[in-house]
Amino acid sequence: MHVEAVGSGPRLVLVHGSVMNGALTFAAQRGLVARYRLAIVDRPGYPPNDPVERIDFDEQAAEIAELLEPGDHLVGHSYGGVISLLAAARRPDLGSLTVCEPPAFGVARGHPAVEDFLERFPHAPADPRGYLEFFLPLVGSATKLPDPLPPEIEAGARAARVERPPWEAEIPFAELSAARYPKLVVSGAHHAAFEAVCDVVEPRIGAERAVLPGAGHSIPRAPGFNERLEEFLSGSGAVLDEERP
Repeated sequence: MHVEAVGSGPRLVLVHGSVMNGALTFAAQRGLVARYRLAIVDRPGYPPNDPVERIDFDEQAAEIAELLEPGDHLVGHSYGGVISLLAAARRPDLGSLTVCEPPAFGVARGHPAVEDFLERFPHAPADPRGYLEFFLPLVGSATKLPDPLPPEIEAGARAARVERPPWEAEIPFAELSAARYPKLVVSGAHHAAFEAVCDVVEPRIGAERAVLPGAGHSIPRAPGFNERLEEFLSGSGAVLDEERP
């Protein structure tokens, strides 16, 4: 598992979602390096790692939990948000947890938007371009795909196709609720299915909530995301402190 370390200060561990690797997902967070030490994860199966035949959120949650250090601030986006929820339940010594639209649709079954979302996935094309043309509009992205696809995007689409469905995850609400570190759940006001999941996760883990429209499902790119994250981290004690190493 590739991890890029950059910056200094309290450590933010950033876990990306599907299609885009860590560098692409969290490009807008590089402006935080003056105050925070970023650990930008590229999950196994995503560039620059080698391709894999299967990606399982439980296995990758175990890897992220092992990577974490006491006091770390864990930020997970999309599929990486599901992984982060699972990893955080194993690490009560975290500094904080932030999840951005985790597709843990299993916690909101019965909601019409969730059921509609899940009914679409069996019809997703298998080829990388076809999959992206199906997936990106579904999650609120207006990205125009270049032709040919850049190698890292094609590799990311292939990785997304072999991910275990995130709605199969059993979210450990009891452990997360009992954990004393602060939590933040962020959504983008672009899709009722993601809002439904966040509406469930927020109270069940005892989290703050932020809604940041303007970037669809690409929450880390949303206007005001860095400011809201820093506000949250400041309240959780993550601001640089002379007594803190």
